Amino acid sequence: QVRLVESGGGLVQAGGSLRLSCAAAGSIYRIDFGWYRQAPGKQRETVAGITNGGTTTYADSVKGRFTISRDNGKKAVYLQMNNLKPEDTAVYYCNARGITSLVEQFDSWGQGTQVTVSS
Repeated sequence: QVRLVESGGGLVQAGGSLRLSCAAAGSIYRIDFGWYRQAPGKQRETVAGITNGGTTTYADSVKGRFTISRDNGKKAVYLQMNNLKPEDTAVYYCNARGITSLVEQFDSWGQGTQVTVSS
């Protein structure tokens, strides 16, 4: 299985910023990345995505505040979160989908990182 390691979560005041990172290990290609979050008692929801071709998408709730980007050389994805709100509080997970060097499909998740925004 492809391993994804996340970092960057923490506790911030409303209006503050955080930058999440997620790095994938292994010989993988054609990677589509996504960021998801899950708050207590709620379903996991899509926050942002970026395709292998660089096309980005965002949930309406984060448009204008969050920016997803990628570094193909490092096989990493980032989520810059600005003007954070208490409703952004959740565990954030990165996801990667693509193929391995053996042309095997993969769909892997990071371990999750806690983001807490205080009012």
